Amino acid sequence: MKNNELNDMTVSEMEVKLKDNLDSLRNFRFQKALQQLEDPSQIRDVKKEIAQLKTVLREYDLGIRNEKEMKE
Repeated sequence: MKNNELNDMTVSEMEVKLKDNLDSLRNFRFQKALQQLEDPSQIRDVKKEIAQLKTVLREYDLGIRNEKEMKE
């Protein structure tokens, strides 16, 4: 996910995206355990995106980022 994509998202959109990514990660892990996963790099990509989303959401909690900065 690009940095400007994160800046364009609202906090509620980020929370929804985070939940979707956590579900995807769970499914990829099940597929890996059953040896049905086509592309193992998908796990790494989803984990990276989860970390990015959690970081930005935490910045909002700490007050480092504001919603106004995001729109400007």
